[in-house]
Amino acid sequence: MRDGGRNDAIDGLRGMSIILVVLFHIQLRIPFEQAAIGAALPRELFNVLFRSGYYGVVVFFTISGFLITSSSIRRWGALERVPAGAFYGLRFARIVPCLALLLPVLAALHLAGADGFVIETVSLGRAVFAAATFHLNWLEAATGYLPGAWDVLWSLSVEEAFYLFFPLICLAARRGWAVAAVLLAFVILGPFARTAFTANEIWADKSYLSGADGIALGCLAAYAAHRLPIGRAASRACLAGGLVLVLLVFVFRRQTFQLGLTELGLNVTLLGIGVALLLVALRGRSFAGGSELWLLTAPVRWFGRNSYEVYLTHMLVLTPLAPLFAATGQAADLAPLWFLGLLLLSGLLGDVVARFYSEPLNRTIRARLAGAMPPFDAPRRRPDAAAR
Repeated sequence: MRDGGRNDAIDGLRGMSIILVVLFHIQLRIPFEQAAIGAALPRELFNVLFRSGYYGVVVFFTISGFLITSSSIRRWGALERVPAGAFYGLRFARIVPCLALLLPVLAALHLAGADGFVIETVSLGRAVFAAATFHLNWLEAATGYLPGAWDVLWSLSVEEAFYLFFPLICLAARRGWAVAAVLLAFVILGPFARTAFTANEIWADKSYLSGADGIALGCLAAYAAHRLPIGRAASRACLAGGLVLVLLVFVFRRQTFQLGLTELGLNVTLLGIGVALLLVALRGRSFAGGSELWLLTAPVRWFGRNSYEVYLTHMLVLTPLAPLFAATGQAADLAPLWFLGLLLLSGLLGDVVARFYSEPLNRTIRARLAGAMPPFDAPRRRPDAAAR
C-alpha cells in the first residue's frame, strides 16, 4: 500500500481500464489500423487495445463494488450495519463535485454550438436532468445516443443507482449471508438483462441490471475476502483463475463467441468473475516502492489514481482535438503519435481536475461528515452487546 492506503496493484488495474476506454474513443475518431504499425498488429492485440472500451467499464464496475464493500466493512464492521445516511454522504463527496463541474461545462458548450457537443435528440434541460438524476442510460435507450461527452455518463447512472439501494439492501437483509444472496441475484439476472429482457441494443448494454452484476461480483469478492481465510495457495489460485477468465474475454473473443458465451451474455459475467478473483488475489499485495516494477507501472497507476476524473473529462479533449487529425491531412502513420498525445492530454486534464478540484472538495466534505461517523477502524460493539 502507498499514498494513504492505496493499493498500487488495484490502481494499476484501474489505470489499464481507463486507458482502454480512452483508446477506444480515440479509435472511433482516428482509425489506428490505417497506420503501418496498426495494420501489423495481431488482430487479437488490436481488439484488446482499441476495441475494449465496454469491457473497461465492466472492470471499473467490479473494482468499484470491491472497494466500496471493503471500505464499508472496515468502517462499520459488517454489511448489515451500513448506515444509509453516512454511506450516501461519502458517495456524494466522491461523485457529485466532478459531476457538478462537468454538467455546466457541457451545457455551455451545447449553447455555444460547439461541434460534437450539441444535443440533437432531446432538449438540454432533459439531458441535464437525466445526468443529474442518474437515468441518462434510460434516456439514451429511449431517444438515441447523446454526444460522446454526455454518453460516458451512462455508466455513472448504472453505478449510482446500484449504490442508492446498496445500504438499504444491507439494512433490510440483516445478515451478511442474506446480503450476499441478494447480490448473487444481481449476478444471475445480468446475462438475461443483456440478452433476453430487451431487444433494444442500447438498453441491453446500458441497463441497470446489465451493469449491476459486475458491481455485485466486486461486492461478493470483498465479502468473501473478509469472511473466508485466503492463504497463499488460495490467493495464487484466484490470481491464475482470474487471469484465465480475463484473457478469455479480452483476447480470445472469437472463441468466446463460438462457445455461445457472448450470445448468452455470459462473456461480461465471466469478465466480472475474473476481475473479482484478481481483486481478491491483489488486495494484500502492492509493488515495492522504488522497485523496477513499481517504476515501470507508474504511468498506468497515475491514470488509475485519477480514473474517475479522466473518465468524466476525457471527451472534452477528444471531441475537439481528434477531428483535427483528418482536417489537417495528417499522414496515417502519424496516428500513433496522435493517440499518445490525446491519451496524455486526457490524463493531464483528469489529474488537474482531481488535484485542484475534486479531491480537495472530497476531503472537505468528508471532514465535515467525520464528526457524525466513527473512523474506519474504530471497534464497534455487536448489536446485542448491550443486552449481555
